[in-house]
Amino acid sequence: MMTSERLAQTTLQERIANALCRIEALESAYEAVTIGQLVSMRARTHGSTIAIDVFERGERATYSEMEQLSNKYARALRTFGVRKGDSIGVMLPNRIAFPIFWFAIAKLGAVMVPINIRYTPREIEYVLTDTKSKFAVVDESVRSVFSAMDPWPRHLDEKRVILVGEPSGATAALLDELLKGVDDSLVEEDICPDDLLNIQYTSGTTGFPKGCTLTHDYWGVRSYQGVCGDGQPYRRYLSAQPFFYADPQEHLLRSYRQGGTLYLAPSISSTRFMGWVKQHRIEWCMFHDLAARQADATDEDGATCLRQSLTWGCSPDTQRKLRKRFGVRTQDAYGMTEIGFGTQMPNDLDEMLESGSVGIRSPFRKLRLMNDDGTPTAVGEIGELWVSGRGIQKGYWNRPEANVTSYEGEWFKTGDLLRRDELGFHWLVGRSKDMIRRSSENIAAREVEAVIRNIPEIADVAAVPVRDPKRGEEVKIYVELKEGLVPDDLPVERIVEHARASLAVFKLPRYIAFIPKLPRTTSSNKVLKRELTAVSDPLAGAYDAEEKRWR
Repeated sequence: MMTSERLAQTTLQERIANALCRIEALESAYEAVTIGQLVSMRARTHGSTIAIDVFERGERATYSEMEQLSNKYARALRTFGVRKGDSIGVMLPNRIAFPIFWFAIAKLGAVMVPINIRYTPREIEYVLTDTKSKFAVVDESVRSVFSAMDPWPRHLDEKRVILVGEPSGATAALLDELLKGVDDSLVEEDICPDDLLNIQYTSGTTGFPKGCTLTHDYWGVRSYQGVCGDGQPYRRYLSAQPFFYADPQEHLLRSYRQGGTLYLAPSISSTRFMGWVKQHRIEWCMFHDLAARQADATDEDGATCLRQSLTWGCSPDTQRKLRKRFGVRTQDAYGMTEIGFGTQMPNDLDEMLESGSVGIRSPFRKLRLMNDDGTPTAVGEIGELWVSGRGIQKGYWNRPEANVTSYEGEWFKTGDLLRRDELGFHWLVGRSKDMIRRSSENIAAREVEAVIRNIPEIADVAAVPVRDPKRGEEVKIYVELKEGLVPDDLPVERIVEHARASLAVFKLPRYIAFIPKLPRTTSSNKVLKRELTAVSDPLAGAYDAEEKRWR
């Protein structure tokens, strides 16, 4: 007679098989589309529906208006000299002109190069020079920083800069002037899904970032993956990141595929996030870990219109609390700019929600876990994830050496370490370069950080290796406290006690140091661990949990 545990396992196997069959059916049903075609199609089917609402600026437009405005912008750009294949740097905050420019650039067959508005003149010049951008679109708020580039990018004529906002007396052309007298009929251009649309720069922890080459097909597949993960259409979506990142661009296209309204916030804010969700009756959003933990920490009643959220990067405990407080379905996933979605957790597998798994393969994705020697990793073991399939990036822009090391034939090497079980579920363990090896044991910095980060007084934490003559490496954590708190507000003994309650003994941080602010990249706010490990004496000023003393 079959035990209840074996019966549950057999049932789960059958449901996974059904989920994989659905993925294959979704792949077969996919129809290739360029972004311009998607914009025009949705204007025909949902013309009077609000497509985007940049609510902090009071800017909104229907699907019909987005079609007309993007046509008008495209014609103005063409008159300005933009041609198919030209790269255009776009440096704008979250304002409605940003997505309109993106759609216009797509209709022209040109290439958008989003530029982080926090970049310095040196970083701006690098991106524009690296992409050989002939044109640029700049917001009035960053005009002075943009103008301070020295040297000036040699492919960019100063007269080919378009200023969005009030006149500044500079040589830049004014957007409002370029649009005068321009009609809004569709621009005719021969564009196919395989044409390049974005050169999207990822955060770099050493030197400058790399440009991901993203085609129309990349965006078509990525937004389709997102919709497939939702399982049903939603009317109101929230995106709370700068639009120069890839995620908000995908959120807009995801909403476009469903005929919904995207509410675009000025930027991520953990304290205001749930207020936006309630105010705009949001049904779908992506939770960042800080926003999710802030939402749980508040005394709000939890009454929202939320139906589903994407929670990649959030701990299983944080996701559980979100589901309990807000009655919202959470979906974990794994992805990166280079590949879009790699894995997604199927919506109907509730028993897996608290497992910590990032799910099974996404549509159009083949996955491998590989050892350092290039051999496949055994089931249950940790290996580097390799990904192939339709709609991943075409390679890193102008980086032949990076492409050689990042690709093995059709397979892209993510640099991330995952574990897979016999059913095809994957668990993210950490970065291949973010592991600490203590007495022959591999310790994922991500796991240590996730545990320590749950202490209420802590804003963020970074775990790094420290050389040790006995064990090879020891674990050191840098702790950043929440604003207004000082180290006396959180005794190190509490941190040690908390770690012992959740981590195996070999994973326990030996050294603890408080830091006012963790060093971060300007492009994506990721912690710069190389700066934390470059100190001459990593033990100075740290608490030694083994010897129970400050060094």
